[in-house]
Amino acid sequence: MLVIEGRIFFKGKLTQGMIGIEDGRITDVKKVLKGDDHMDVGDRVVLPGAVDPHVHFRDPGLTHKEDFVSGSTAALYGGVTCVLDMPNTKPPVVNANALEEKKRIIRGRSFVDYGLFAALTPKTDAEALAKNVCGFKLFMGSTTGDILTNDDGGIYKAMSAAARTGKRISVHAEDNSMLGNGEEKNNRDHLRNRPVSAEHSAIQRLAPFKGMPINICHVTDAASVALASSLGFLTEVTTHHLFFADSVSESAEYKVNPPLRDSNTKEKLYKAFAERKITMFGTDHAPHTIDEKRRIYSDAPSGIPGVETYVPIMMDLVKSGNVQLDQLVKMACTAPAEAFGINKGIIEKGRDADLMIFDMKAGKRIKERGLHSKANYTVYEGWDAIFPETVIVGGNIQLKDGELCGEMTGRDING
Repeated sequence: MLVIEGRIFFKGKLTQGMIGIEDGRITDVKKVLKGDDHMDVGDRVVLPGAVDPHVHFRDPGLTHKEDFVSGSTAALYGGVTCVLDMPNTKPPVVNANALEEKKRIIRGRSFVDYGLFAALTPKTDAEALAKNVCGFKLFMGSTTGDILTNDDGGIYKAMSAAARTGKRISVHAEDNSMLGNGEEKNNRDHLRNRPVSAEHSAIQRLAPFKGMPINICHVTDAASVALASSLGFLTEVTTHHLFFADSVSESAEYKVNPPLRDSNTKEKLYKAFAERKITMFGTDHAPHTIDEKRRIYSDAPSGIPGVETYVPIMMDLVKSGNVQLDQLVKMACTAPAEAFGINKGIIEKGRDADLMIFDMKAGKRIKERGLHSKANYTVYEGWDAIFPETVIVGGNIQLKDGELCGEMTGRDING
């Protein structure tokens, strides 16, 4: 048995203790444990591994932007021990053949555990796919692939089929009928074409499905959070929507769907976050090559990478007292694991032995050349962050002293 000793986040607070690990699971958490191997991390902080419920690792079909090797490496360095990957790859995951082919391609090529979404359309055989996916993704706003579902009849048919499976449905909530196509030269133009009212409308149109296991992805407005919560839906927020407004830059590096909002909307969203009204983080890690993002604005693709940086940024905010540790653990670890029925996200007996260990004195500045995504850029250049020193996935030490030391043993959580 491996024993980890340190300041453990256990039952809602940090406490000095030990974690026993055997066969990939936590066997016990006590003040004193004996094992074959003992790792004393001193005063370092030991947290459950983060679960990112929203990544685009671009595999298959778009692997010049990212693939599962590079994406999972980035996740690992950021303390993320499980990712849930979206279905708008090429081909999109809309049937059993596409799902099995994606699983075959990814198998043995991930440093972290992972689950795969299937796209939810009126033609999706949800019941046939359910046992092999982590959930379903409904795109009410346009995106990669022919998987847009924005008419009420199609949504009703798709949601009714998904309801029979009990799986959670993550929704890209932008009413496509309200999106414009005017000329875009900057982020303000992009915002004009994709107004916050389109987000409100999309969520309101889901009201007939009140109480279903629905997660509203990348919310950008406090009113969206309130509306979704009133319908019994979970909510997910990105760091880029929390920290940036449309005026941050003219660069397409900040172009994303849904777009960055105006400063007032962003501040209200952050207030909702600070008041703990948002369920969880989800990075919407959506990398493109730097050459693609440096095209003229109208031709540049939408998407911002973030899987490697969100936990380290939040850990620095914990150190400064601007974010409470228990909120970070809940939103980055516990809540996404609970939402998607994953045996992770909390340090307790029987859970997967996924841990991230931090030296809170070892802060550093984010530098794009030190990150691991194929994107080779970050909108967080120069930001203060605390990266994990050690990361354990399923009992395997994958990162130690800030260096990759493990193998691509990440497993598919849905077989």
